Amino acid sequence: MNTDTEFKPVKILLVEDNQAHADLAKEALSDAKVTVDLSTVETGEEALEYLLNEKEHVNATRPDLILLDLNLPGIDGREVLEVIKSDPRTRCIPVVILTTSEAEKDMLTTYNNHANCYIKKPVDFEQFQNVICELTDFWFTLVKIPTVKCDEVSGL
Repeated sequence: MNTDTEFKPVKILLVEDNQAHADLAKEALSDAKVTVDLSTVETGEEALEYLLNEKEHVNATRPDLILLDLNLPGIDGREVLEVIKSDPRTRCIPVVILTTSEAEKDMLTTYNNHANCYIKKPVDFEQFQNVICELTDFWFTLVKIPTVKCDEVSGL
């Protein structure tokens, strides 16, 4: 087990415009094996402001993981992902695409833009809860995630 996350909450940024889906994710994360500090934004613009510490998010803390919906108003999740993975300040933050889309084009686009994984949202709450629990278990007990900012590593 990853002892780094046993004592401090893991920070997750949920980018989701559908309030019902956001509520399901919050409820499912409350049952995770790790303590989660969840921040939620509803638009791609707000996600980028949060991640780049702009406007009202100037004091936002860097998330350990981003859960990103693709179908967002304005700047959509595909564009958000492209910005995240092209900016040295954010590129090492794992991004999990959590979407209703099963389109092969969406999967290819997001993997080509360096998404860390692509998960189709289950429609059933119990299945959704299981997916979220497995996701957090994988990312926070099995995988090792950097604790420093992405651009703090020398040579970047």
